[in-house]
Amino acid sequence: MSFELEKYKGIHPGIILERLLAKKEISQRPFALSIGEHPQTINAITKGRRSLNTALALKIEAALGLEEGSLAFLQTFYEIAEEKKKSLHTPNLSNLRKSLFWDTDISKINWDKQYRAIIQRVYERGNETEKKELETFYGLPKIRVALENSKRKPYTINKNKQKT
Repeated sequence: MSFELEKYKGIHPGIILERLLAKKEISQRPFALSIGEHPQTINAITKGRRSLNTALALKIEAALGLEEGSLAFLQTFYEIAEEKKKSLHTPNLSNLRKSLFWDTDISKINWDKQYRAIIQRVYERGNETEKKELETFYGLPKIRVALENSKRKPYTINKNKQKT
C-alpha cells in the first residue's frame, strides 16, 4: 500500500497507523501480537504518547504493506515540527543568565504558561539586558499585567517607553 507522504508531514505517525488499522478493520491488540510487540506499545504510539523507532516502523510497514521507511519518515517530520514549535515560543536564551532559573532546567520552561513567574523573577533579579529580552519576547502590555497582578511590589517599568 502506498500513500502520499507529503500531506501527512508533521502528523504523528501513530495517528496514521490508527487510521490504517481502522481502514483494514484490524484491532490493535491482535496486530501488535502478530508483529511481536506489546499491545501497550502500539496503543501508546497510536495515541501519540510514544515515538515510533525505526525497527518498529519497519515491522509495521512490512505487516501493512506500506512503502519501506514511510512511517519513519513521518516520525522524523513530526519531530521536526515539534522542535520548530518549541523554538517559536522561546526567547533568545543567550540574553538570559541560567542562574536566574537555578531551580529548573531552562530548556524545559514553558514560556507561555509560566510567563507571570518568569517576568516577576527577571524583574526582581535580572539585569537590563534580560528585561529588554522579555520586553521583546512578551511585549510591554503583557509584562505590565503580570507585574501589576504580582503580590510582590514594587516593580518598575521604564515609563518613557512607548506603549505597544
